[in-house]
Amino acid sequence: MSDSQGVGPLVISSPEGRSAAGDGALVAPSPAPRPRRRRGSWRQRLEIGLLSGPAILVFLAFVIFPVVMAAYYGFFKWKGFGPPTDFVGLDNYVAILKDPTFHDALRHNGFIVVMSLVLQGPAAVILALLLNRKIRGRSLIRVLIFVPYVISEVIVGTGWSLMLQTTGAVNDLLEKIGLGALTADWLADPKIAIWSLMLIITWKYIGFAVILFLAGLQSIPEELHEAAAIDGASYWQAQRSITLPLLGPTIRIWAFLSIIGSLQLFDLVYIIWGQYVSATAGTSTMATYMVSNGRLAGNYGFGNAVAVVLFLISLVIALTYQRFVLRRDTEGALTERKK
Repeated sequence: MSDSQGVGPLVISSPEGRSAAGDGALVAPSPAPRPRRRRGSWRQRLEIGLLSGPAILVFLAFVIFPVVMAAYYGFFKWKGFGPPTDFVGLDNYVAILKDPTFHDALRHNGFIVVMSLVLQGPAAVILALLLNRKIRGRSLIRVLIFVPYVISEVIVGTGWSLMLQTTGAVNDLLEKIGLGALTADWLADPKIAIWSLMLIITWKYIGFAVILFLAGLQSIPEELHEAAAIDGASYWQAQRSITLPLLGPTIRIWAFLSIIGSLQLFDLVYIIWGQYVSATAGTSTMATYMVSNGRLAGNYGFGNAVAVVLFLISLVIALTYQRFVLRRDTEGALTERKK
């Protein structure tokens, strides 16, 4: 082509960076090579799919599918056998939200959530701090604290129900030591029964919190406490200023597990108070309400609707807790920078 068409002579750059057309000629930059797709990316995706596929299938089959089916059956008046045909729409859900018995169960669950955090949390932290020190019999004390957690709920519920009866071991002991005025109906009195339940829950589950906190204490560098001691800080000042802040993520995870477990509490209440006594004793929960008004009443559609309501309440609380409480911990666990 000629120069009149607006195209200059071709310029070739030598290895020394000089132009073959002369020293004054401009050098055209070489085009950047196209990025090649890494063959390993597809292999990695295939490996991830093969390894996570079975877990995803199990999760879909045993978690997502039952939730969807429960939501479906909740729109019917269904007795548990045969295909559901009596469609009632949202009547089951409206009846649940208007039922004062359900309101009582929801209030009991809220009380259990708050008191579990208030009673178990501080006690577990203190026990973990004491057991983290070198004391005689530390291993035995750890085992004794953790044993109630691994005992079956059936054994725990049966044992405590026998001891807390009006003719049980607790009242008998109070009579023998001269404190007969303190005897009470620990399981039937609505003013006392909920506190009896909290005593049993604390006794059974505090071992899990202690073991969890002890594991968190092991990750705190000992050099920090040594530096605080050199600066003149006392033992409890070091725990307040160093240990508790660094133990915060572990405490928040335990609190999350405690909240979800308290919302879904069923077995201990059902074993100790039976099918119908829990409502009159003031210890009913949403789970016991679901069984009493669903399976035992022969209305499985209503029971499925209660299960969906319980699931939604737990989901909202879990997401809210993760959004406002666990956000800093989850962000700190990320290994990739935000783009």
